[in-house]
Amino acid sequence: MKPFISTAFYGVLNYILALTMIASPWLFDLVNVSSGALFLPIYIGWLQLIMAIFTNIETGFIKQLPIRIKLVLDVLMGFVLWVSPFLYGFAFDSVRAGGKVFKGVFWPELLLGGLLFIMGLFTKHSPFTTRVPAHQPEGLVTSTDSI
Repeated sequence: MKPFISTAFYGVLNYILALTMIASPWLFDLVNVSSGALFLPIYIGWLQLIMAIFTNIETGFIKQLPIRIKLVLDVLMGFVLWVSPFLYGFAFDSVRAGGKVFKGVFWPELLLGGLLFIMGLFTKHSPFTTRVPAHQPEGLVTSTDSI
């Protein structure tokens, strides 16, 4: 499948997703569920925010991290966030909010992790959907035998 997310849209969406992940335990009232539900989205959100600042795209400020590495890390972090409710055992806990009991605490992390996973797969320059040119530029030393 061809990548359909531009790098400019990806950059803006990455900042929004990072800030949403950092605030998600309080937005979705997951603070009292478990430590995995509390800390994992915060850690991944801060990593996403730091990497977004350092990524070499239109919305990056410092432009040191190649976009291909960032997209691979997005897929890995999205998968970890996606499976974490089931891995850490808080998927079917309940939350009491506004006098009502909500079951299925896994939905916020499942959706945020899935979105991060899809962003990493289908953004332009993704190593999963874009091929690297097979030819090397002339004059590029690929071996240290002649040195």
